[in-house]
Amino acid sequence: MRSDRVRYVLVPGWHGSEDEHWQSHWQRALPNASRVEQRDWVAPRHVDWVAELDREIRRLPGRVVLIAHSLGCVTVASWARRAGPKALAQVSGALLVAPADVERETCHAALRNFAPIALDALPFPSVLVGSDNDAACSPQRALQLGRAWGAETLVLPNAGHINVKSGHGAWEAGYRHLFRLQYLIDQRERRRA
Repeated sequence: MRSDRVRYVLVPGWHGSEDEHWQSHWQRALPNASRVEQRDWVAPRHVDWVAELDREIRRLPGRVVLIAHSLGCVTVASWARRAGPKALAQVSGALLVAPADVERETCHAALRNFAPIALDALPFPSVLVGSDNDAACSPQRALQLGRAWGAETLVLPNAGHINVKSGHGAWEAGYRHLFRLQYLIDQRERRRA
């Protein structure tokens, strides 16, 4: 990955990503990485989360790759629906991991203000990685979201919510999905050249 050309923006989910979460490991490992910091991680407000993501993207010079987890995936989709052409052009692609289905019946009340989920096709390459046993999003729903967002979608076996609790820590195996995203970004750039 060309670290001199791209900046990585980590977009955590509900409660943020603790120090042992793979997003925190990746932020320390990837060059030019930053994180969206929300004012309220416990009682998230949809409009505020989208605005903070927009601020972080606009704050950075040049192209960015978004790396979202859980509620962060829903935030990216909402942001893409509302963002202007200049901000959208800044985003090279997005890795969307374990999206939270905020429309499911068992969704925590604190997250329901993120519904309905924006189902517009993302205007940049994306890879969605779900799990077949994620309590926050069924594999069928992950596939549905992936289709709607135009993402290349993969459902992992027994991966849970792809977080510390499900044993993913640094999640070094996850880098292959980031490399796949970079390949899709490079393909798109070659087609445009």
